[in-house]
Amino acid sequence: MSLTAPGRVGNLPLELTSFVGRRREVAEAKRVLSASRLVTLTGVGGVGKSRLALRVATQVQRAFDDGEWLVELGELQDPELVAHTVADTLGLREQSTMGPGEQLELSPVARLTEYLAARQVLLVLDNCGHVVDAVAKLVDALLRSCPGLRVLATSRERLGVGGEITLPVPPLSVPDPRQPHSLPGLSRFEAVTLFMERAVAVVPGFCLTADNDVAVAEICRRLDGLPLAIELAAARLPVLSPGEILRRLSDRFQLLETRLRGTQARHRTLRACIEWSYELCTRAEQRLWARLTVFVGSFEPVAAESICAGDGLASEDVFELMTSLVDKSILVCEDDGTVVRYRLLDTIREYGQDKLRESDQNTEPRRRHRDWYAELVARADAEWISPRQVDWFARLEREYPNIRAALESCLTEPGQAGVGLRMATSLYLYWFGRGLLSEGRHWLDRALAQQPRPCVDRGRALYVDSMLAGHQGDVAATSTLVAEGQQVAEQLGDASMRALFTLASGYLAIYRGDLRHAVALLDAALDTYRAEGDIPRLLETLLALALASEGLGDPARALACHEEALAITEPRGEVWYRSISLWVLGLALWQQGDLRRATGLVRESLRLKLPLNDLLGFAWCLEALAWIAAGEPDRRRAATLLGAVQECWQAIGASPAKSPHLLGYHDECEQRTRHALGEQAFQAAFQRGVDLGLTDAIGYALDEKPQPARSPAGTTTTLTQREQQVADLVAEGLTNKGIAARLVISQRTAESHVKNIMTKLGFTKRTQLATWVTEQRES
Repeated sequence: MSLTAPGRVGNLPLELTSFVGRRREVAEAKRVLSASRLVTLTGVGGVGKSRLALRVATQVQRAFDDGEWLVELGELQDPELVAHTVADTLGLREQSTMGPGEQLELSPVARLTEYLAARQVLLVLDNCGHVVDAVAKLVDALLRSCPGLRVLATSRERLGVGGEITLPVPPLSVPDPRQPHSLPGLSRFEAVTLFMERAVAVVPGFCLTADNDVAVAEICRRLDGLPLAIELAAARLPVLSPGEILRRLSDRFQLLETRLRGTQARHRTLRACIEWSYELCTRAEQRLWARLTVFVGSFEPVAAESICAGDGLASEDVFELMTSLVDKSILVCEDDGTVVRYRLLDTIREYGQDKLRESDQNTEPRRRHRDWYAELVARADAEWISPRQVDWFARLEREYPNIRAALESCLTEPGQAGVGLRMATSLYLYWFGRGLLSEGRHWLDRALAQQPRPCVDRGRALYVDSMLAGHQGDVAATSTLVAEGQQVAEQLGDASMRALFTLASGYLAIYRGDLRHAVALLDAALDTYRAEGDIPRLLETLLALALASEGLGDPARALACHEEALAITEPRGEVWYRSISLWVLGLALWQQGDLRRATGLVRESLRLKLPLNDLLGFAWCLEALAWIAAGEPDRRRAATLLGAVQECWQAIGASPAKSPHLLGYHDECEQRTRHALGEQAFQAAFQRGVDLGLTDAIGYALDEKPQPARSPAGTTTTLTQREQQVADLVAEGLTNKGIAARLVISQRTAESHVKNIMTKLGFTKRTQLATWVTEQRES
């Protein structure tokens, strides 16, 4: 008997449409395929695993003298037929050489082993997910017996064979919705390029314009950069504009389908593609998939275990099921080196939401989600004055999309407004630290409107709302809120509530510029909080007293308040209040003429705020350092800091107007500096500060040196943080005008930055700079 294969070597099909992007993925797949005999490309359905595998196989053809063979397993229903299908694809058939009446039958595995044993062959096994066990068994047997065989597989989960290297295939790159992009810059994103190429195929002459660029970018983002979804969306262009496609994406599964002949059934609609993944999951995995859709953005595994357990899912099983969903490319695992989080792509999430709505457990996971995040916020509030403060800041920032969703649930679900009011109140210091003053007021105003009855929770919320309004310089709103809070305190007859609004009245007096009245009110509140041991309110009272005393020219009282605040915060590992205390003491020393110590204290305050990412605190520290610098011989530093702090205030929607005496310092600093430098020099230094950006502004304020970058010749060349940002945007393809729009600077400033960078690095062309940036990232 002998085995024969077709005369042609391999069966890789020619590509009928262009292959977009994936340079890094192609290069990595080729690299690992040269080192490993089994490489599996994994990813969610529609992400482009098959196209990537074909492109890789085509590019490595010369390495396989006996051919590359594509084996389509997607339509195969019976796992027992996997080996038969592979053998049939290779054209292996029996030719009996025995006598009449005699027959020798070899199994498909034996036929494959005999044929491949001495050959250099690449097998591309496409769509293995639904028959993964059978594929794994076959591949393991063949690799053990056929040293010249290499296998490139595509699957929604790994095969689990020894020596396997798994390469996750990510979605195509999409534009960041938070950043403006030029038309040339948009085309640098793989998803946009794919959309445009497929668009031209169905609407010749279609191009990206100022009228459709936003819609095209948002379509690509909303579709998660999934090639299948983007191609299906582009196919609608003969009858729908990009804007109309975008509006209809709320029902993406109905919109996105194709009638192209030759398209595999599972790729004819986006829903069919996702359903294919859903059907490959166990019942428990399907149930968890649906429940995970209550999360917005990413989430912690501990949150999933608490929220998604119950009703058929044991808490201890949830993590293993999550791991399985990651393996099946349903769930995305994100590890930034400090924490591990998980998320669902929007397309996967929307499908799961449909399944959750169809189930009889639709409301329970949502209730658990709301309650879990309400409890998280309460714990953060309770542990605020502790060594965990920095960790809580970071954790609340990571969880903020889910916290927002929980707040919305509280304020839309009947009977939950009280929970929402307490949540909003407990987020007080987070909103301050992140500069989210307007958003904090938005949530508090909504919650207060739903809880009109006088109660302790309402009183506390009124206090927080008044503080946020005061820091925005909205004295009228602050006055109204404080007056209502005082009324609530009297209606309740609550001594603690009276003290709270005595404190609030003290802050209001500072906002109005009546510092002596503020001190009298704050002294009264201080006695109460010392007796009660309410640490957060005691610290707020001390800090307000220190600020008012500084404004009245009483540095001794300011120092005493600072020392008491330090005695409270330092043993507890607290950072935020301590940084404010240092800032106020710095002002007091500045008023005494001790510029060196004042600068040191404000810089120390600024450094303490860095791990908190305290945007409001950054602004006040830059302000104070500008005021101090106005007394130095070189006033340009003060002007530069004033320019930098203006950008901070605009970003957070606040101003130094929270206190007339602080606003007076700001105005005096600007007038003195402008007069000393002259208008032209002042504007030049001021604009430099505007152009710095927050990171460089902080480095400048701390008098830190920029980090060195490597030039092409290997010598060290210094790029500032802003120059590095500009270089990155040049590499992205932005014009000088586009860079100016992205960084909110003038076009002339952008041109100047580009010129300086090119001079520093010895380049004459923007393409050289783009190549250099790419090399720096890779190294």
